[in-house]
Amino acid sequence: MSDTGRDGPADRPGPADRAGPRDGALLVVGDVVTDVVARHSGPLAPGTDTVAAVRTVPGGAGANVACWAVYEGCADVRLLGRVGRDSAAWHERELTAGGVRPLLVTDPKAPTGTVICLVDGGASAERTFLTDSGASLRLAPEDWSPDLLDGVARLHLSGYLFFSAPSRALVSVVLESARTRGVPVSLDPASAGFLTALGVDRFLGLCSGVDVLLPSRDEACLLTGLSDPAEAAAELSRRFPLVVAKLGSDGALVARSGSVRAHVPAARATPRDTTGAGDAFTGAFLASLLAGSGPGEAARAGCAAGAKAVERVGGRPPTRAPGKESEESAEIEEWEEKESSGAADAWAGR
Repeated sequence: MSDTGRDGPADRPGPADRAGPRDGALLVVGDVVTDVVARHSGPLAPGTDTVAAVRTVPGGAGANVACWAVYEGCADVRLLGRVGRDSAAWHERELTAGGVRPLLVTDPKAPTGTVICLVDGGASAERTFLTDSGASLRLAPEDWSPDLLDGVARLHLSGYLFFSAPSRALVSVVLESARTRGVPVSLDPASAGFLTALGVDRFLGLCSGVDVLLPSRDEACLLTGLSDPAEAAAELSRRFPLVVAKLGSDGALVARSGSVRAHVPAARATPRDTTGAGDAFTGAFLASLLAGSGPGEAARAGCAAGAKAVERVGGRPPTRAPGKESEESAEIEEWEEKESSGAADAWAGR
């Protein structure tokens, strides 16, 4: 097993890694939500107040992946998602500013999904999600057209689509369209908690036709019943042509045909918020594959993007729209100042 992540003969691009023209588009089908990020410097205090720095930002695993793919060099990224009327215009503006072509369906009844992200302000910056999926999981077969694959070289599915009946039906239709067109499909399982509720066997049965699986450590172990992530990745690669297991600070594993082919080390970072780190990895990984890289090199790009992500608040990269990035930088500086200005003392003195 390689420790460098460089592509040896067994790890050079294959059918699951690179297909279609290099300048073809990436189509992401997935969730668009509003994230309310609360970064607290001390333990949560049940029954009373806990001081936190709170910020509302655009999010959603599918939307985050799309934005990171653009940031990492993919010139044509499209996103199919469903949002509520309450914030449809805002999300469309944010995606457009991030270089993504939004293909958003406005739900007439449900509001945009909302996720409360509780971020530990300690060294780990670990996050806990409280999720109201809202309109995001109401994406359904009637929102799909095979024409959406015109010019598309790769299709990526957010695993959150597997956790409601309408979006599961959509997945089936999308996978059939991709098979007909010969477009390779990648999938991020998205949530160990939701996977447990759905059932592992049911989830795996719905994944028929997926070419690249990108699970986290916990998801890989859950899907196989194995405690060792390397063994889990190898086992999953007997079912999926390519498996890339994301291990956070331990890097990533690239597996195929029942064995781990590369262990890519993590890039160094000082975590502030781990929200969206896996999405950043996935977006950069797919952008690298589209640029012609092999899976080891693409995983290295993914690790580098994940490191950038954990040093930012929220799950998106900096936007490259004119004038927008400076606004974001000012907001983050204000956030950091709030965290370090003795907010707890000010609160206590009210």
